[in-house]
Amino acid sequence: MNIAERRSVFSIAGIYALRMLGLFLILPVFALYAEGLDGVTPALIGLALGAYGFTMAMLQIPFGWLSDRVGRKPVILAGLLIFAIGSMVAAMADSIWGVIIGRALQGAGAIAAALMALLADLTREEIRSKAMAVIGMTIGMSFTVALIAGPLLDGWIGVDGIFWLTAVFALSSMVVLYKVVPDPVRLTTHRDVESRPGEFGRILRNAQLLRLDIGIMLLHAVMTAMFIALPFVLRDHLGVTPLHHPWVYLPVLVVAMGFMVPLIIVAEKKGRMKQVFLASIMLIAIACLMLGAFHDSMASVIAGLFLFFVAYNVLEATLPSLISRMAPIDAKGTAMGVYSTSQFFGAFLGGAVGGWCYGQFDVQGIFFGSAAIAVVWLLIALGMRSPVMRSAMMRHVSRDADAAALQARLLVVAGVHEAVVVPEEQTVFLRVDKKTLDEAELDALLPPAGDDAES
Repeated sequence: MNIAERRSVFSIAGIYALRMLGLFLILPVFALYAEGLDGVTPALIGLALGAYGFTMAMLQIPFGWLSDRVGRKPVILAGLLIFAIGSMVAAMADSIWGVIIGRALQGAGAIAAALMALLADLTREEIRSKAMAVIGMTIGMSFTVALIAGPLLDGWIGVDGIFWLTAVFALSSMVVLYKVVPDPVRLTTHRDVESRPGEFGRILRNAQLLRLDIGIMLLHAVMTAMFIALPFVLRDHLGVTPLHHPWVYLPVLVVAMGFMVPLIIVAEKKGRMKQVFLASIMLIAIACLMLGAFHDSMASVIAGLFLFFVAYNVLEATLPSLISRMAPIDAKGTAMGVYSTSQFFGAFLGGAVGGWCYGQFDVQGIFFGSAAIAVVWLLIALGMRSPVMRSAMMRHVSRDADAAALQARLLVVAGVHEAVVVPEEQTVFLRVDKKTLDEAELDALLPPAGDDAES
């Protein structure tokens, strides 16, 4: 990355991280806090926890489209303002319904797609996969930090204070947006990161992608439901005071991260993606069964959490990679948009269903219900096609190029397996096997420019 790109990537990642941290911080503490709210029921605790997911799922793609028309920064600014207002509403609420409204408003500040579009406007294509990886790492770090910091902040400033803090995060992000993030020279539609209205039918009819979309939805449903139950398990069944909950999560998370890395290497480098993927889903089911059956034992809870976090981290890392490899090469942005919508809807579904299960069957109802969801997911995933480890590439082409003729010539180049030529966007999308690619012949057809991309 050049200096301008580093500034763009890390400042946008900072905005993304602060926003996600604000959403995640209440995960490990909200269920206990909600007990003192007026009108609370177990089902409404779950609804409040997952409410942000519904509005975010509904609005993130429309906000992305709006940013193409009125500009990235005005849409992101409006989203951050809505998020801040939602945080304030939740902070001042003394009833469960007030918190639900606040959480829904937080989700309505759905700026993920607009942020990704701004990132694409400010980066060259050949470093965009690195830029996206930075964003992905900040989300993972936000989740990890939230599990540790949430209970500590609850002890110092309370959950209402955490909501006020998230409002401060959002207001600070507005300053970063206009003072640090550069202005794009021009707005461009980027098929690799943005959703296109005409592509949804093709994406939704793709059975392989649909399996992955259902998978991320169920994964986040289980994760959200788990955090309705876990605070009660630690406090009421194991006698751990809320302020000390981080010291249960922290060592488990650290060790789980260490086990996650080798599994991802086996999946990516050894071509065992499907096997690792299915094994991780099985671990989710086993972990939930352990937590449901033995949640009165600290050793069993720690073992169950360890299995869960290993599997969760592996799946969070591999699912986007699978989407990228299985999506049509000229519609990856749309595929990722559907994937993200499914992810956020899963958080809503997990909160709503998890809260109902807690009210009907106590914490074991959540854990056994989550295990059943994991088994259903495993059955759905069994039919997944093993992904072929090929690289995506983008090359530039003139607007007057003969798309059909050039595409036919590209497909006979050794190592080129897919090619889509879009002259009006001056772009050629390729999927290649780099081990067998005849780069000299490809360069003869499409001379590489300084901003051609590879991922």
